[in-house]
Amino acid sequence: MCRYQFIEQVAATEPVQVLCRVLAVSTAGYYQWQRRAACPTPAWEPAANAAFSRHAQRYGTRRLRAELRVEGHAIGRYALRTWLRRCGLRVLSTRPQRPRTTLADPAAVVAENLLLGQPAPTAPNQVWVGDITYLPLVSGRWCYLATWRDTCSQRVVGWYLDIHLPTELVLTALEQALTLRQPAPGLLIHADRGSQYTSLACRTRIEKAQALASYSRPGNPYDNAQAEAG
Repeated sequence: MCRYQFIEQVAATEPVQVLCRVLAVSTAGYYQWQRRAACPTPAWEPAANAAFSRHAQRYGTRRLRAELRVEGHAIGRYALRTWLRRCGLRVLSTRPQRPRTTLADPAAVVAENLLLGQPAPTAPNQVWVGDITYLPLVSGRWCYLATWRDTCSQRVVGWYLDIHLPTELVLTALEQALTLRQPAPGLLIHADRGSQYTSLACRTRIEKAQALASYSRPGNPYDNAQAEAG
């Protein structure tokens, strides 16, 4: 049932102007709909209404037109758009909301970007860069992949997958990399300013490994481009 139909049903007990204001439709549009409703309904409109409801209001004019033409209704997208607007129907978005992986902690104490102005590494285990990316699941939810990449060899030296974004996500990946690679003191470990990387636990582990912590500048995603491009 569209909003105009609902207004028509309860107009005997409630003012039309109030109903239109509550349902966010214009009074003039409602009366125009009433005048058109007195005219014979095109054969495609009930089919369009059924298709729109059948697909949980997620079909726009392009897919509605394709389905109606399969059913034998030659209707264009402009007419469908006008019909949707006239009936007060809105197409629900099907685009999934992408999660944010970088949530900075304003209270965290972070180091400077030590990569700025530095020459490219000439051997492995001189510079590692970290990043978190999200991956879609069949269920419609997301999982998160934390990786540490060696900038010289371009190989992933440590990774971990989780359905949440705790500090342990990047710590487990870092522990794996440190255990497998056994880097010498002086390794530069760079990441963005996400709270997982700037946490006390992560900074403590980097210091324990006798490595140097480096972080992107605030609001500058290009500082961590080496990790995000992998």
